[in-house]
Amino acid sequence: MGKKQKKPGTGKQKTERKTAKAEEKKSRREEKKISQEDDIDAILANIQKEEAKKKEVHVEEHVPPPSARCNCSVTVNPLKETELIIYGGEFYNGDKTFVYGDLYRYNAEKREWKLISSPNSPPPRSAHQAVAWKNSLFIFGGEFTSPNQERFHHYKDFWRLDLNSNQWEQIQLKGSPSARSGHRMVLYKHKIVIFGGFYDTLREVRYYNDLHVFDLDDFKWQEIKPKLGSLWPSPRSGFQFFVYQDEIFLYGGYFKDHVSDKDGSEKGIVHADMWVLDLRSGEWNKVKKLGLPPGPRAGFSMCVHKKRALLFGGVVDMEVQGDVLRSLFLNELYGFQLDNQRWYPLELRKGKATKDKTRGQAKMALQSGGSSTKRKDDEDAPKVDEEDCQQLANKVTGKLSIDDQFDITEYSSNEKRDSQSMNSEAMTLVTTEVVKPCGRINACIVVGKDTLYLYGGMMEIGDQELTLDDLYTLDLNKLDEWKCVIQASKTEWVEASDDEDDESNEDGDINEGDSEEEEEDGNEEENESDKGILGVEDAAAILRGEGRKLRRKDRRAKIDQIRAELGLADSQRTPLPGETLKEFFSRTNLYWQMAAYEHTQHTGKELRKDGFDLAESRFKELKPVLDELTKLEAEQKTEEEEDAKNMLKKKGKEKAKHSVLHR
Repeated sequence: MGKKQKKPGTGKQKTERKTAKAEEKKSRREEKKISQEDDIDAILANIQKEEAKKKEVHVEEHVPPPSARCNCSVTVNPLKETELIIYGGEFYNGDKTFVYGDLYRYNAEKREWKLISSPNSPPPRSAHQAVAWKNSLFIFGGEFTSPNQERFHHYKDFWRLDLNSNQWEQIQLKGSPSARSGHRMVLYKHKIVIFGGFYDTLREVRYYNDLHVFDLDDFKWQEIKPKLGSLWPSPRSGFQFFVYQDEIFLYGGYFKDHVSDKDGSEKGIVHADMWVLDLRSGEWNKVKKLGLPPGPRAGFSMCVHKKRALLFGGVVDMEVQGDVLRSLFLNELYGFQLDNQRWYPLELRKGKATKDKTRGQAKMALQSGGSSTKRKDDEDAPKVDEEDCQQLANKVTGKLSIDDQFDITEYSSNEKRDSQSMNSEAMTLVTTEVVKPCGRINACIVVGKDTLYLYGGMMEIGDQELTLDDLYTLDLNKLDEWKCVIQASKTEWVEASDDEDDESNEDGDINEGDSEEEEEDGNEEENESDKGILGVEDAAAILRGEGRKLRRKDRRAKIDQIRAELGLADSQRTPLPGETLKEFFSRTNLYWQMAAYEHTQHTGKELRKDGFDLAESRFKELKPVLDELTKLEAEQKTEEEEDAKNMLKKKGKEKAKHSVLHR
């Protein structure tokens, strides 16, 4: 865009107005800084006074689950692998930030929660780190945010919780890391290892890449510094850190880089590199990306199960129109084989009982409209035993050969018969069996007794942040289905106060008409968020029932929401418009065969068949939604073309009218 021509005499007046507004805003900020609500020292002092009143440990049994929160810590109790320990976290409702310091213990077998209240507890915090060793839980760092998010306090304290007595104690020793949050901490043998993080003073943000080790036997801190000329990861926060044998792996992370010294602008950098640390020598080395690695993303979560690391979720910012960015929250699951350092997608394998159930429901739905055709490959396909499912592959060998010339004529003919016999009602019944966590960032994932636990996190709908409090489990031996233990509750979003709106309006000249439009857009977004998170099971039904009743803007928002939440932007896992099952598998067979190998360890024809089964399951799962989306997008395109034609006609009439007046 070219620069606008300045009007004579307006530059000085505009500068004076800007200066006056800047002074007024500065005055408001100063008032906020000294306000009681944002005085962090006073808040923490009051919390400390309340803690001093506690005289003994109090355990409250059978309490409700924790309230919605993100950036908390979830740790498996080493004394009992079916118990989770949840501490801290934060919640933002659009107006205020709430930081928690409560401690919960969850019995996964009985599905019971305990709330622990102890004297001398750590002050509330989020974005800290926790590890468990023997009968102790250790916590380091984190941050406390004032309710208005005007001030931050970063911790550098180190705490130990006795898991038998529920008593806290602060460990104060020399040589500890500096105050920070967003760091990562892991347990390696009898040592706690801390790397990276950031420190935010509002004036500047400092990112770290220092490495600290705490010896649990000697109770001493040690900083390991890079040797001259050695490789070392760059500063970052929000990365993932995990241990396998004598190696510690680091993957991804986030960093803000200064773009301009004039205006202090910054650019966010999402790292997608992987490093491995040999703690015995203190040396870092880069890890090559082998197999099918996930794309760059921020806010993903990782944990380790046997010889593989598991990656879930994250967010990708996609440019949709010009400089407009739209965040895509992911719910993909990837595996990283630790012994040969290869990536592969983890697609769930539907259990035999689930398949039989959905097929039976589909047949019942078709009884009134015609008989269903029995598939030949269902009879000929090799049966997967439950014991075989429990002995899943734990490594992808370098000798694995993938045949991308798979001839699926046999399967495509069956697919054609299925598409003719199965109506949309039966397809909807099949999709109702699928349970998956929605896309999110900063989810807490841990492994206990061969079970993956996924708790909470955060996602966005429009301009609203949705903090989650749901809990899912996944059997890592079977890898057949997610189970929702606790459903996400609805959280109330509070719009910004009038004072904040007035302050933001001072940055530019906003006329009354624009304000009304923004208010209308805000109401639309609020209505959109009230509908909650969509899944495959209800997205198609909503589109069929509501899609054609929506206005164009609402319809586009609905389409974008469904695309984001179902992960339709991933072309490897999503059929293209008009693509048949045969064409879909021919295009993506490498992906599906790699995913199938993790389940079966088959090769050759058996592996191709396994890959096709996974692709077919995904195809049928998304087909009702994609069909409805295609119809809606076609209708919207037709409307836009008609509006463009009407606009041209209107301009033509106005031009003719002006030419008549000039005569």
